[in-house]
Amino acid sequence: MTRRERTVDVLVVGAGPAGLGAAAELAASGVRRVEVLEREQSAGGIPRHCHHAGFGSSRPNGGTSGPEYARRSTAAAARAGATLRTGITVTGWAGPRTLDATGPGGLERITAHAVVLATGARERPRSARLVPGTRPAGVYTTGELQQAVHIHHQHIGTRAVIVGDEPVGIAAADTLRAAGVEVVARVTDRPAALPAALGRHHGAPLLTRTTVTALAGSPRLTGVAVRHGDGRTTTLPCDTVVFTGDWIPDHELARRGDVPLDPGTRGPAHDAAYRTHAPGVFAAGNLLHAVERAGTAAAEGRALAAPVRRHLATGAWPAGRAALTVAAPLEWIAPNLTGPDGDRPTGNRFILRTGRPLTAPLLVVRQDGLELYRRRLLRPARPGRPLHLPADWLDRADPHGGTVRVSVG
Repeated sequence: MTRRERTVDVLVVGAGPAGLGAAAELAASGVRRVEVLEREQSAGGIPRHCHHAGFGSSRPNGGTSGPEYARRSTAAAARAGATLRTGITVTGWAGPRTLDATGPGGLERITAHAVVLATGARERPRSARLVPGTRPAGVYTTGELQQAVHIHHQHIGTRAVIVGDEPVGIAAADTLRAAGVEVVARVTDRPAALPAALGRHHGAPLLTRTTVTALAGSPRLTGVAVRHGDGRTTTLPCDTVVFTGDWIPDHELARRGDVPLDPGTRGPAHDAAYRTHAPGVFAAGNLLHAVERAGTAAAEGRALAAPVRRHLATGAWPAGRAALTVAAPLEWIAPNLTGPDGDRPTGNRFILRTGRPLTAPLLVVRQDGLELYRRRLLRPARPGRPLHLPADWLDRADPHGGTVRVSVG
């Protein structure tokens, strides 16, 4: 079969908030040939399926719905002059900045002066969480649930258990309620982060320090077996279970291109200019830190436009950048490379995650025995929620020095 070969200035892979934000900003700033490839049939990413409010706003009930946010983001990129192509799957790399793709028009090989990876993140399904038991109907991730309810208008069930206590679990509960499903419990193996009364949502108790040990029922789910922290076991009768959170970056394309990954985030290692270790390859959004709000991903997409334009003009790419790492209970930090040219992370702050609740954590940054930063945060930190480290110390770091280590003092 004939493979059509073309060249563009910037090729963006993924038409979620980050990819659309990057495409809109790049095209609006004068980059002529900006092309976005999206494997789904419509652009917009995860917000397309999220019918709750809060998109485009810092307030949970502010802003607009996910589908409307997706439509506006898509329209903004198209209006700026970017070329959006849906139903196109990138299948691999044919060179450092050359990608193979396939779609209704056949095979393509596209070479770009700069590539932006914005492939997002996904929730780990039941199979990846190694939950034993039968394989009944009625098992979802949040994304599968939202598509079933809002796109396909399917019958879900009558009683549901939600696994996970990340914010996306609240969205899952809202979706279940919209579908007429009773949420009988939310289950997490983490300790309580809020008083028990505040941990309830829509009347459903949050069972902390509780682990799902098996699913029961065939062909339909009849119950979720759990083990509490004190060793007690029980089965929660239900016909639906939703596995929420536990996000992983959708990094398969990056791995196939030998783009080095950060061991903490499992997304491409990158600096504050969104440059990976692969020359000419940028990355943005929840591919880098699964996951942040859509507005954060879109802001990162817009922010990388300036570094991309600088690369297109000069071809320059830094080498030998110092890595940023964290010590337990911190799990990861993003960005996770220093840069030689003074770029600051979006919002002038790094994003971190903690593996356990922290009350007013004291964050300490050191490099080569030198303390660069020490400050106690006024807010508590919780697993699954963003924890921010100001970037004021970045000027004192040596981009060619040793590893920069962030710890809780």
